[in-house]
Amino acid sequence: MKSKTTWTEKLNSPKRHEVKPAPINIAGMKAGQIMLVPTAKIVDDFIRTIPKGVSMDVKTLRAKLARKYKAEVTCPITTGYHLKTVAEAAFEAHQQGAKLREITPIWRVLDQSTPTTKRLSYDPAFIMDQRAREGL
Repeated sequence: MKSKTTWTEKLNSPKRHEVKPAPINIAGMKAGQIMLVPTAKIVDDFIRTIPKGVSMDVKTLRAKLARKYKAEVTCPITTGYHLKTVAEAAFEAHQQGAKLREITPIWRVLDQSTPTTKRLSYDPAFIMDQRAREGL
């Protein structure tokens, strides 16, 4: 029997990103716009560049990723899915002994109003505590 894939394994999937026309109108995106479909690793790497004490909403994160990959927009569905993967992998690493400074600072993007926060497998108090610690 195959063991369950860990969040860290999902984060490090070898799947590549895509840049292609958006298939439908959704979340402010228009069909035909050039869209980045990011990987979890791209989202993770970007969040790691957000300085301590700085918060960024998901809309801004998507816009900055699109620019970086020469796209007009970033897929909102894929981004949301990968935000959860990044958050779960960060917490998984922390639970396994990684120090806070070593894990992806997902709290710089997630807050109490972000839909992804409500879908986490762990208590969102972890996110809120880190936000408070950084003055976010």
